[in-house]
Amino acid sequence: MDKFKLEFDNSFIMVYIGKNLIGKDWVTNPDRKLKKFSPVDGKLIAEFPAATISDVDAAIEIAEESFEKWWRIGSVERSKILYRAKELIEKNRAELENLLMMENGKIKPQAVEEVDGVLDQIQYYAEFARKINGDVVEGTEFYRKIFQYKVPYGIVVAITPWNFPAGMVARKLAPALLTGNVVILKPSTDTPMTAEWIVRKFVEAGIPPGVLQFITGKGSEIGDYIVSHRKVSLVTMTGSTSTGQRIREKTSSNMAKLILELGGKAPFIVWKDADLMNAAKALIWAKFWNAGQSCIAAERLFVHEDVYDKFMNIFVNMTKKLRIGSPESADVGPLINQQALETTEKFVSIAKEDGFKIITGGKKPDLKGDLQNGYFYEPTILEGNKDSSPIFQEEIFGPVIAARKVSQLEETIRLANDSKYGLASYLFTKNPEVIFQSADQIMFGELYINMPGPEASQGYHTGFRLTGQAGEGSKYGIEEYVKLKNIYVDYSGKELKIPSMNL
Repeated sequence: MDKFKLEFDNSFIMVYIGKNLIGKDWVTNPDRKLKKFSPVDGKLIAEFPAATISDVDAAIEIAEESFEKWWRIGSVERSKILYRAKELIEKNRAELENLLMMENGKIKPQAVEEVDGVLDQIQYYAEFARKINGDVVEGTEFYRKIFQYKVPYGIVVAITPWNFPAGMVARKLAPALLTGNVVILKPSTDTPMTAEWIVRKFVEAGIPPGVLQFITGKGSEIGDYIVSHRKVSLVTMTGSTSTGQRIREKTSSNMAKLILELGGKAPFIVWKDADLMNAAKALIWAKFWNAGQSCIAAERLFVHEDVYDKFMNIFVNMTKKLRIGSPESADVGPLINQQALETTEKFVSIAKEDGFKIITGGKKPDLKGDLQNGYFYEPTILEGNKDSSPIFQEEIFGPVIAARKVSQLEETIRLANDSKYGLASYLFTKNPEVIFQSADQIMFGELYINMPGPEASQGYHTGFRLTGQAGEGSKYGIEEYVKLKNIYVDYSGKELKIPSMNL
């Protein structure tokens, strides 16, 4: 992968042949290939193996064999490998940044930001090596104790998305491995290169064979099988709600623990006393970060009627200045693939049928050269008040937002909560009563007040309703990867008496 040079002006110099890691072997399959096209210009940039059921079986068998040894080396030794992986990623971070721009279409500053997040995640979790604590509880007698300590689940399947293909890999691998689990990583077929690059750095850092394995393949071919395998104890997945619901259904047979971060439909509220310039800047980030392809993206804009016209004027003018194009120089990059582009176009078309007015954007931009073949869409602002419209109810996952006026706080909170999702939400106000009432009543896992995101490593990233279950980040997130084991001990040496059975 070090030979893969990024040249936006002169296309790419080769097609990368990706490999899977099963045990200690990097393998490919020339007869079963998946193709990866650049979101920037639509050209073929990589081919990856389409793993089979046999590949999954082999990986799970090897993972099972590797688990006991990995667990027994202890968390301090495991953390040393995480630290070394972090050092290797940091040393070669320019490669990873280029991969993010090429494979995901991420603009350069956001690629840099994502790599910063990868390093922070690994560092944060590695520091937990001496902080995973249990309890000793007194039993029914003083000389009886209950030892409660935390043990790993065993085989973890980590399924990562394409929108943050480096950050999500780090956020799942680091806590799972630190706590003694072994991991089989299955990335999105839209971003396998980034995931492979990170796995190679963990291998280079000294992770034992079989502890971390890497498989690429279609969910329709191996997804159901791997998550429902009787030897898989935990599945962590970031992706669509429909995929999460299917995983939940399939894991009923093996009762695997689930960590699911699914869809979002974040409300962004601008109250009448808000700092309008700060709110507009935060909204530019919250909506157009990663071209709107984020579970915490603002998708519904509620602005108090007293400041609606003034705020919208600021926000629209800022939006119109955003540059669209090559990740090396743009403010907004492309969508991930042709399907994502068509979905975004469909949302805007339906919104127009529902009476929404396009304030700015609303079409594919006119770009020059090979960029014409990329999956770009203009930053788009719509205005309307049909709350039942898909533009207000369904996750767009593109650079499109719908705005409407509001007047009463109670009604605004009701509108904000009118969603089947419940991940992120945003509020701009200086009024303490509005802040605390909103904090109590806006039913989302995260509320950003007078600031943009994203979530911090030390924050617990979780959501309500169809956004999923469990969470990631913080001490609570790391405890998702361990389970509590109870040991009852009687050290008195006394003769046992069991009155209910005359013993």
